Amino acid sequence: MKTLKHVTLLLMCVSLITFSSCSKDDDGGDGGGDQGAASGTITAQINGDSFTSLEMTSFASSTTGGGQTTLILQGNTQSQAINMIINGYDGVGTYELSDSNVFISASYMEPNVSNPTNSQTWSAPYQDSGIVGEIKISEETDTHVKGTFHFTGKNSNDNSTKSITEGAFNLKKQ
Repeated sequence: MKTLKHVTLLLMCVSLITFSSCSKDDDGGDGGGDQGAASGTITAQINGDSFTSLEMTSFASSTTGGGQTTLILQGNTQSQAINMIINGYDGVGTYELSDSNVFISASYMEPNVSNPTNSQTWSAPYQDSGIVGEIKISEETDTHVKGTFHFTGKNSNDNSTKSITEGAFNLKKQ
């Protein structure tokens, strides 16, 4: 009987530890929900495959010159990169990726370090593309930029396209 009590007590302790140690916020992010990215990263689906940039290679940079602001958003992994540029940036809002305004662009890259000429890039917008995506800036502070994006990029080498969907960023400003 004493052994049964010890086993029951042990099971209760293990269960208590298991249930109390799991939490919904254990992903380490402060924005890593359905429409968010963890702090310092860009996330997206590339033709259905997950992409999450490395925090150490991801950033936002804002520069003003000649009365116009340019915002650059960038995130890399070891084998992929996403880059977005908004010329004429005017704060929180939605910026369309369209061939009628080539000053707002996005690209997805697969660099080939051993042979850079074989690197592949899918860019938006492209000739006769119409509207192929958007970048939404939902929050901007002195230190961070947050938002969502999606686009279809075209590779000028072989005319293939890639769909970049469910994109989100939560980047530190440099």
